[in-house]
Amino acid sequence: MYLISEIKDKINSISSSVFKDEEINTLLIDSRKFSKPENVLFFAIKGNRLDGHKYINELYKKGVKNFIVEDAIFIKKIPKANILLVKNAIDAIQKLAKLHREKFNIPIIGVTGSNGKTIIKEWIHQLLHSDFNITRSPKSYNSQVGVPLSVWKLNKENNLAIFEAGISEPNEMENLQKIIKPTIGIFTNIGSAHGQNFINNTHKVKEKLKLFINSKLIIYCKDHTEINQSIADFWKHKINDNTEKPMFFSWSKYVDADIRILKKIKKEDSTHLKCKYLNKELNFKIPFTDSSSIENSFHCIALLLYLKYDEKTINKKIEMLKRIEMRLEQKKGLNNCIIINDSYNSDIDSLKIALDFLVQQEQTEKRTVILSDILQSGISGVDLYSSVINMLQNAKINSFIGIGKEIFLYKYLFKKQDSLQNINFYKTTDEFLKYEEENGFENEAILLKGARKYHFEKISAFLEEKAHATVFEVNLSSVIHNLQFFTSQLKPNTKVMAMVKAFAYGSGSYEIAKLLEFHRVDYLAVAYTDEGVALRKAGIKLPIMVLNPEKKSFNTMIRHKLEPEIYSLELLKNYISAMSKIDNKPNLIHINLDTGMNRLGFSEEDIENLVNILAINETLKVASIFSHLAASDDKQFDEFTNEQIKKFEKYYDKIVKHIEYKPLKHIVNSSGILRFKKAHFDMVRLGLGLYGINSEIQKELEPVGTFKSKISQIRKLKKDETIGYGRIGIMPKDGKIAVIAVGYADGLSRRLSNGKGNVFLKGQLAPIIGNICMDMTMINISEIENVKIGDEVEIFGKNIKVSTIAKQTNSISYEILTSVSERVKRVFFVE
Repeated sequence: MYLISEIKDKINSISSSVFKDEEINTLLIDSRKFSKPENVLFFAIKGNRLDGHKYINELYKKGVKNFIVEDAIFIKKIPKANILLVKNAIDAIQKLAKLHREKFNIPIIGVTGSNGKTIIKEWIHQLLHSDFNITRSPKSYNSQVGVPLSVWKLNKENNLAIFEAGISEPNEMENLQKIIKPTIGIFTNIGSAHGQNFINNTHKVKEKLKLFINSKLIIYCKDHTEINQSIADFWKHKINDNTEKPMFFSWSKYVDADIRILKKIKKEDSTHLKCKYLNKELNFKIPFTDSSSIENSFHCIALLLYLKYDEKTINKKIEMLKRIEMRLEQKKGLNNCIIINDSYNSDIDSLKIALDFLVQQEQTEKRTVILSDILQSGISGVDLYSSVINMLQNAKINSFIGIGKEIFLYKYLFKKQDSLQNINFYKTTDEFLKYEEENGFENEAILLKGARKYHFEKISAFLEEKAHATVFEVNLSSVIHNLQFFTSQLKPNTKVMAMVKAFAYGSGSYEIAKLLEFHRVDYLAVAYTDEGVALRKAGIKLPIMVLNPEKKSFNTMIRHKLEPEIYSLELLKNYISAMSKIDNKPNLIHINLDTGMNRLGFSEEDIENLVNILAINETLKVASIFSHLAASDDKQFDEFTNEQIKKFEKYYDKIVKHIEYKPLKHIVNSSGILRFKKAHFDMVRLGLGLYGINSEIQKELEPVGTFKSKISQIRKLKKDETIGYGRIGIMPKDGKIAVIAVGYADGLSRRLSNGKGNVFLKGQLAPIIGNICMDMTMINISEIENVKIGDEVEIFGKNIKVSTIAKQTNSISYEILTSVSERVKRVFFVE
């Protein structure tokens, strides 16, 4: 697409070393998502905590020969590569994207706002893909680097593009505007998301409006008063700056606008809208009933009206809208398989993202892809499926199954490939289910990628491990968000030890550990040796500290390179004895000092004996010295906490003086990270905060786990009839109860029985009635309409907080999370 020599001039490279003038067609910012080396340009971005320069040598060894760097040392360090030195790698990728954008004179839709950006972008694509050849942002690529990567996807076949733009700080939107240059703008709404860096919502609106400074049209809802007023104020000022005023295309439920919604009627599964537009009455039927989907849909309707689509055509298109499941699910399958379900759509861009996720799953060597026809791609069949084959080869896929009449026609292309060992094709999903045996899949990671019309949920149900209706959903994107929040509080060189003990606080040890390893935390910590061994067997390579080592497990720990916490002289001597019998040296240990917790740890009087033992065992190395704060989350004990920190520093210095090297030094936990910044030292330990729980900054964190079940039966009862064991549940009046498939054996505390606790159902709280049983629970649904068997109920998650249940049961959040039984199926997903 562009030669290195051309890129060098356009990004204002300070200096360069060009070995061979190579053509570039792929931009790479994340070395973990590297697939093939040819024609790749890697941008070594320096972040607050990660530095892309660290991965240049690794990529070079894998064949990448083109690099944008901020450190001049690499020009001499890699002589047989193309190295362009710049002041700022992010600025360079943005300049390159701007250059690319200038080549296209087509309608570009820019979408911004607080919520709904990705959904509106995807829905516009659903509505218009049959009429236009469209490029759009993958998933939610709307950041300072996500937008350039999205715009880079523009190609000569496109006649429409849709890009979303998000900001978290003032003055960021100017950069994105210059890259996207939207001709049409959609402002979704305004809310509290990313509000911490703005004075107020009006300030945030005005910053976001900068995206549309040169747009010809802006679509927005007048009912968001901050948006409505800011638009008027913003362009009043800009007219004085001789900026051409765009056309405003507004809609409203309450005030005069270009499109006025006169009447809204909600039915069971749709919403009917009577509207006035250009003095005509129009009627639209939207296939959703929730307010956010109605708002998102109407932004799309406004766009279609502006594009001169008539009422009948709009209704026909809107009827086909499908809810966007912005998540990629991972489930445990039969026969030790992993099922990755990404079947809300099937297009070439989202396939690449799904394959990247599949490649991250290293616990199985075999990788299988089940793919449906890719619909409305705008690319010829031969070119389209040749691209698919290329992507499969880069991802090192072993087996492939194609489903659909179109992909069936091109099976000859797939069968030419030696890298694909097992290839099968079926014209329909039902045909696949008829001829494939579920036991034919074993020890493999299976990606399901299908358009909705192929109903791949049937394949997911066919292959996944069977379990009852209760599940614990783990949002891996929220784990990443929480990790990034806490790491943003640290200095660049401060390391992170993440706690994955107790089945990762109920969230699933391997899956969380793998995610943390991918996002480059420095250490993991488990409670017992068998937890560490399981992680090693699953392919985790990070250093792992074992918090509660036992003498009988020392040999196992040494074999699997697990690092024990040593908290007593006796334990240290036992470990040295075990170590001497196994030729696996040097061995790393972690020294726990007791500074006031009065649980485990060396006291001050033990230090002299400790250092004497360490001095005569040269093959034993102390990886870290640490202590536990007893009350870092409670202000009333801050004086005690500060005293603990002083003691810890004193004890640490005594040890270091004798061993003549400096092990890692750490004392703070999640709360301590926020409240005792002076004690971050070399490393911090991140536990409950990683899983979205911290009372002081709860608004900044995202809940990771959602505990769900389903309704098994509905019963009508008369007033004063009793419910459940002990007959303590009594119907207050004639009404209905529902039985849900969850009980105390699953982790629903019996202390929530008979009105003390609730579940969340259809937007309302439904009280638990009667005693909670081992495997089921009864709830009063008398005040909730349209409840059906199979309806989903939330036990805790976004609507019922873990902390709320902890208060109701006189417990703590740790206990609630870790009480979710391992018999409850875990479902992992990425948004």
